[in-house]
Amino acid sequence: MKKRLGLYLLILVLITMSLSACGKSEDTGGGSVDSDVIKIGVFEPMTGANAAGGEMTVEGIKLANEVKGEILGKKVELVIVDNKSDKVEAANAVSRLIEKDKVVAIIGSYGSSLSMSAGDIVKQKEVPAVGCSPTNPLVTLNNDYYFRVCFIDPFQGTVMANYAFKDLGARKAAIIQDVNQDYSIGLSKYFMDAFKELTGDPDSIVEISSYNTGDQDFSAQLTNAKGKNPDVIFAPGNYGESALLIRQARDLGMDVPILGGDTWESPEFLSIGGDAVEGTVFSTHFTAESPVTDVSKVFLDDYKEKFGKDANAFAALGYDAYMVILDAIERAGSADSKAIKDELAKTKNFVGATGNITLDENGDAVKSAVINQVDKGVFKYLTTVEP
Repeated sequence: MKKRLGLYLLILVLITMSLSACGKSEDTGGGSVDSDVIKIGVFEPMTGANAAGGEMTVEGIKLANEVKGEILGKKVELVIVDNKSDKVEAANAVSRLIEKDKVVAIIGSYGSSLSMSAGDIVKQKEVPAVGCSPTNPLVTLNNDYYFRVCFIDPFQGTVMANYAFKDLGARKAAIIQDVNQDYSIGLSKYFMDAFKELTGDPDSIVEISSYNTGDQDFSAQLTNAKGKNPDVIFAPGNYGESALLIRQARDLGMDVPILGGDTWESPEFLSIGGDAVEGTVFSTHFTAESPVTDVSKVFLDDYKEKFGKDANAFAALGYDAYMVILDAIERAGSADSKAIKDELAKTKNFVGATGNITLDENGDAVKSAVINQVDKGVFKYLTTVEP
């Protein structure tokens, strides 16, 4: 009798375990919607070659969290991980945020290559990510779970090609690019495509030189470019290498205009480049000199009060990325990752610090670009270019 009772109990336990297992859905890694805290992950470069950009972005994200730290009656907690400006570390950081920290959405990353490293992971785990400033179009390509609040390189490259052709009267251009950065390679390509079309000359790009992230000697690339006598040099890259490149160009007696992209907007670009970067021109996403919305003005005041300095584009984009996610959560009425993703895809005319944000069918923001110039050691606003 005791043996039979024991057998019955064993069968009952096995049945209970089986039913429990059947009732579980596949774990996609997202946080629990029943929690009293909503966790949003952040993977930005706080160390390494992209550290300055990552730090500025995180400042904007933290400010946004202070301004709006609750949604749906729950506290919003930021889980910030340093991706160390490294592709492998970026992928590991996102995996950890999803699987260990159980975040429901992710913000990041400064650096298109770093964002692209996370793309397959957020897609597989079905946790939405919003990039603040990764401009390479491949970041969101064929990925319903990746969005961004910045413009993309086909537009940015065209903006700078137009500036070179129309404002500078350039007809011959040299390209100096970082072959380790998807951002630099992509932006160079779109500039070249647009410049050739504007000039009507397939040979208008007279030189294409390459270097590696971390290089400090650009004499070979600059000597080659100088020998081709270009009207303009387009050299998109990290602020550090770009500033050194420009200093060495001036040391070689090259007074040709040098243009770049949004990564130049960093205090380090000015401090490393010194007088050599005077007059350089670059595209960016936002300027404190020309607030575009009422939110811009509030953001600028709040940022200066908190950090004791003027905000730049990356801080503003970090602020907007956080606010766009919270807007999606509010519209979804849920912190479920899939529901957040669905509402992010519907984002239309969201009023942010960097302007009105509408996400297209690829999850890319349709918005204007700003052109800035270094003038007397500071970044000065030149103009705004609409898409």
